[in-house]
Amino acid sequence: MDTEQRLLMIVEDDEAFARTLARSFERRGYRVLHADSKLQMDELLATHYPDYAVVDLKLKGEASGLTCVRHLHAHNSKMRIVVLTGFASIATAVEAVKLGAVHYLAKPSNTDDIEAAFGLMEGNAEVELTNRSSSIKTLEWERIHEVLAETGFNISEAARRLGMHRRTLSRKLEKKRV
Repeated sequence: MDTEQRLLMIVEDDEAFARTLARSFERRGYRVLHADSKLQMDELLATHYPDYAVVDLKLKGEASGLTCVRHLHAHNSKMRIVVLTGFASIATAVEAVKLGAVHYLAKPSNTDDIEAAFGLMEGNAEVELTNRSSSIKTLEWERIHEVLAETGFNISEAARRLGMHRRTLSRKLEKKRV
């Protein structure tokens, strides 16, 4: 692969993690751009055309990394986008793929995992199915994430739709970082 075609955009608000990830990809021959917000990402997209992107699902002060995925995919529909998150949920994974991500990885993920995800061209029908049913806590967490995704990660609206107090939802979210 020509290094000119290996331009990677990292959209991550954790500076230390982004710096570590960038150095690791640079050692593999990628040129790396880093944005810590959607606004900064849009500024970089005005003058760059990356073929790869790594997007954090939850960015400080923003609704969701999912909006970044949508904009990156609109900018280059062939871009290989991988979404990283501190807590994986089925709802946000499905939305990320619908919006143009090629894969969705739970943190901690390393450069090997991310680069392997860039190379995936199709799903794997050989993935082992489990017989274990979901716990009540997992089902609750999935429902919370489903409603959060529906509301664009608006906590007040999600709490209203879930029939709980906003502070209660905030406390639940603090226990497991999104």
